[in-house]
Amino acid sequence: MDLIGKRVLVVEDEAILAMSVEDMIHELGCVVVGPALSAADGEQLARTQALDAAVLDINMGESSSFAIATALHERAIPFGFATGYGRTGVPAEFASVPVLAKPYTGEALGEMLRRLFAVGRA
Repeated sequence: MDLIGKRVLVVEDEAILAMSVEDMIHELGCVVVGPALSAADGEQLARTQALDAAVLDINMGESSSFAIATALHERAIPFGFATGYGRTGVPAEFASVPVLAKPYTGEALGEMLRRLFAVGRA
């Protein structure tokens, strides 16, 4: 699946990691929305921006990205979680959401995005 031009929201509270993810997404040919460095900014972007998909860090300092995930779900925008904690930190309501284990490569990110877009078309 071609990723060129797809708009991907990046939510990551660590600035250096956000820049790294941004670079990976650009290399895949996608357009980065954000990155959002806080849960509040991420939720605002998730509710207002034209998006094709999103990559959400679960642990956002004092909060989580689950409100962002809910907003994306309500808009039928596919998303995946990126976390160092694995699937154990994912609530049951998001059990079917792909989880990308940190640290990850651009190739792994591309695979997850292709999977998200394939599911979104089904």
